[in-house]
Amino acid sequence: MGEIAFIGLGNMGLPMARNLLSAGRSVSAFDVSEAARARATAEGMRAAASVAEAVSGADVVVTMLPNGAILSAVYAELSAAAEAGALKAGAVAIDSSTVDVESARGAHATATAAGLLSVDAPVSGGVGGAEAGTLTFMAGGSDEAFAAAKPELEVMGGRIVHCGGPGSGQAAKICNNMLLGISMLGACEAFALAEKLGLSGQAAFEVISTSSGSCWSVNTYCPAPGVGPESPADRDYAPGFAAALMLKDLMLSQQAARASGLTTPMGAYAAELYEKFVADGGGEKDFSGVMAALRGG
Repeated sequence: MGEIAFIGLGNMGLPMARNLLSAGRSVSAFDVSEAARARATAEGMRAAASVAEAVSGADVVVTMLPNGAILSAVYAELSAAAEAGALKAGAVAIDSSTVDVESARGAHATATAAGLLSVDAPVSGGVGGAEAGTLTFMAGGSDEAFAAAKPELEVMGGRIVHCGGPGSGQAAKICNNMLLGISMLGACEAFALAEKLGLSGQAAFEVISTSSGSCWSVNTYCPAPGVGPESPADRDYAPGFAAALMLKDLMLSQQAARASGLTTPMGAYAAELYEKFVADGGGEKDFSGVMAALRGG
């Protein structure tokens, strides 16, 4: 099995790395957090003291990082390692962070110039999907790079979609999550209004989930507690996907829209509402927790 370097061991990164380890890969892991490195060691990974140490001799590098600036810095280190011969020639770099499209394309360019194959592969599915190995990966990169990355992606995910060239994975993630944010706000408003009009949440769910208002934000992840499949609403909005992360993705969508010369008024308004929700202390709540704010709870 291949030698894997995994950079970024947060709530998503650590279980993803664990799945690679469980599949028989040898995993060298790095995070700036000493506590995260200690958790990796406890899982049976080799905890490295630096990016350079982690990637030395690796066939595959997977990154799961907070933002584009950190991604660019890590890819500069990958480039230096490749140029020094510490990173195997033709190794594949898979970035599963959620960042802006331009940063993703910049990372591709850095990797390609260093002789590495490169795939941007952000994910959908949250911590639960990371732990279960059922994530959806939206991949961008050349056919050759995607083919090299796919075996590792299949270990960590249940659905792998090659969306196109460099940056296409991030573009798909941003568009999907902009729509998700918009639809969740609509679902929250509909259930809040139903309550004010004297409808039970169950009655509203039975109608909406089988009528023209049907959508994932209602059918699978209903923001009203006590109806539909179990969701964060039934756990006082403990996050499956935190509102602060939804705000990040909505801000990325607006950055991309401005760069493309496109106006997305619904996306912009969703970003405003989530920005207020986060500012009011809801950042660590699930993004469906806007429902409680609308109800005054």
